[in-house]
Amino acid sequence: MNLSEKSIENVEFMIEQIKEKLKVLNLGAIKPSHFDEEMYEELKEIYDMVQRKNSFSPNEMQALVEELGSLRKK
Repeated sequence: MNLSEKSIENVEFMIEQIKEKLKVLNLGAIKPSHFDEEMYEELKEIYDMVQRKNSFSPNEMQALVEELGSLRKK
């Protein structure tokens, strides 16, 4: 998968990978349909950071979920 290209498919892939890595319990809270290509660069930054880390503190997880929430379509 070439994540350097902005596409809906890449947005969906990154969101699913972030949810899996963070072990998001409320899966309905973060859906790929909540995001669009306008926020692609910001979403990619979060995805890259999440993929680099092996574990997250509760505070880090909360901050990441809040950041994702701020990127949602209005």
